[in-house]
Amino acid sequence: MKALFCFSALVLLGFYGCNTVKNSTGNTSAAGFPEFSTEGHRGGRGLMPENTILAMRKAIDLGVTTLEMDTHITKDNEVVVTHDDYLSPAFMQTPDGREIPQSDAKKYVIYQMDYGMLKQFDLGSKYYSNFPDQKKIKTYIPRLADLIDSVQLYAKGKKQFFYNIETKCSDKSDGVLHPDPEKFVKLLMDVIEQKKITPYVVIQSFDKRTIQIIHQKYPQVRTSYLIDNKKSFEENIKDLGYDPFIYSPAFKLVTADLVKKCHDRGIRIIPWTVNTKEDIAGLKLLSVDGIISDYPNLLVN
Repeated sequence: MKALFCFSALVLLGFYGCNTVKNSTGNTSAAGFPEFSTEGHRGGRGLMPENTILAMRKAIDLGVTTLEMDTHITKDNEVVVTHDDYLSPAFMQTPDGREIPQSDAKKYVIYQMDYGMLKQFDLGSKYYSNFPDQKKIKTYIPRLADLIDSVQLYAKGKKQFFYNIETKCSDKSDGVLHPDPEKFVKLLMDVIEQKKITPYVVIQSFDKRTIQIIHQKYPQVRTSYLIDNKKSFEENIKDLGYDPFIYSPAFKLVTADLVKKCHDRGIRIIPWTVNTKEDIAGLKLLSVDGIISDYPNLLVN
């Protein structure tokens, strides 16, 4: 463990010595990852409309190390930043401000909509009872490319943050709710490489297929395996077929033994979604390597 600490310190020094995308242009090697990763879940949906440019900017203002977000693919092959397979009636409204009836929710499938139409829907104006403190402001589902451009410009001159980007897909819905994993990964990585943020990216997923493809075809890119099942750590790693950079379980699954097993194999453990000061403090005592929270203000204060 002492050797691992020394190595982590050296890596961290490397991060602070080369911490801007500008300096990394043309360099596909991974930059030093934060010693402790503070991550605003979907940008910090407890405070701002989820997965929006506004949420990411708020997270940057708060001082997170890592922007966490979800991606889907539209009918016209745009990579967009959104979590649900369809437009959620809980917090989305039609372009003219009307409610989306629950019975109509499945009519608005992201993968069956062109981006030009998708962008017109209102994200952020509707009161969202799950997050009563979320700021109400009309905004939209962004393309990943536009989000990257916006937040990089917004944070110009500040320490470079990381991106933790999830692929929202499943082997049960290929061709219906998203493209096959090969195409999904290709479209996603095309954006990431075009925007020259590859050294600062982690690709995460519950769908092992997408991160297996990343591991095979883009070995310089870090991956994170999202976990919410009853399998053991050993079973999940065997299913994946390699040791990911991050093992990311639902926080209730984290134990001292699980943290030790991850660290013994050189794998970081970053749980989700941790929304109380008490749970955050408890996980830090277990020596996790980061925390994903809907309330990033709790992570940085």
